[in-house]
Amino acid sequence: MKKKVLILGVCSLLLCGCGKIPTLSNGDEAVVTFKDGDMISANDFYEEIKNNYGLDTLLNMIDKYIFEKEFPDEMENGQAYAEAMVDQLRANAGSEEELLSLLQYNGFQTVEAYQNYAYISYMQNAAITAYVEDNITDEELQDYYENDVYPDMTISHILVTPDVTDDMTDEEQEAAEKEAEETIQTIIDELNQARDNGEDIESAFARLAEEYSEDDDTKDEGGNLGEINIGSLSSSYDELVKAANDLEDGEYSTEVITTELGYHVILKTKTGEKASYDDSVDSMREAIAQDKLNEDQSLMVDAIRYYRDLYELDIIDSEMDSQYSIYMDNLINTYENASNSSN
Repeated sequence: MKKKVLILGVCSLLLCGCGKIPTLSNGDEAVVTFKDGDMISANDFYEEIKNNYGLDTLLNMIDKYIFEKEFPDEMENGQAYAEAMVDQLRANAGSEEELLSLLQYNGFQTVEAYQNYAYISYMQNAAITAYVEDNITDEELQDYYENDVYPDMTISHILVTPDVTDDMTDEEQEAAEKEAEETIQTIIDELNQARDNGEDIESAFARLAEEYSEDDDTKDEGGNLGEINIGSLSSSYDELVKAANDLEDGEYSTEVITTELGYHVILKTKTGEKASYDDSVDSMREAIAQDKLNEDQSLMVDAIRYYRDLYELDIIDSEMDSQYSIYMDNLINTYENASNSSN
């Protein structure tokens, strides 16, 4: 049997004090004493927490150690992120008592415990992302540059939002969606008519934007979104950039474009230069890594195992080691089953 030596650091923190730590007759340090002289030993306490939530605590300690060694430059960002998360919860809670109640309801006994959890989560995410980025091939980068990196484009749009409310039936919502889509088709028909009549398309588009668009920020400016690219605005507009890439300057979309904002028709007025491959490498790595993680979450398990193997992780306590092996096997099976079902 392996000797129990891990997690005692947690116990020792709990046992620290200014006075002498009581001991049992067998020499074990005590955590709690009673008036009749009986005690709860540190060893008994260790066994209890080990069999309840010891694995979670141990894994947090392991990952914190490894990721701070591997990514010291991320530590400050991680602390700032954790503090921001606490500040956000504190603002929403309204009072310190409500904050503690909320945290305890979610399994955190103190603000510090939640902040540490948020910090480790940030460091873990940084490590996983770095692992995936480091395994992106030159071929993947080149393919992404050719197909998914776009030049800056000056785009105008007309937005029609379905008049949908939560209390509508499914049939009523479908009817509202259909009405909005038909309005966009009407706008496209009017643009076609303006083109056939020899009207300046930019002028026609501006006129229709003022009449139909529900984007109050742009409708009086001809629907002009300015020069944008992927990520320039919220992700809702990325589909507009992708659609604009298939248009020539001065062309408008002839198919309804659907985003989470509603339905759109767009006009591309100018195409800029595409960023060079070298200038795009960092952003491409980030985007490809995110796409890979969205498509295959088992990469997260691969990353964690990689770093733990890198540091030759050896859990000395045999029971904890067994718990860890079962936990990792279940985690791997969960992601493999999820991947198989999606395929």
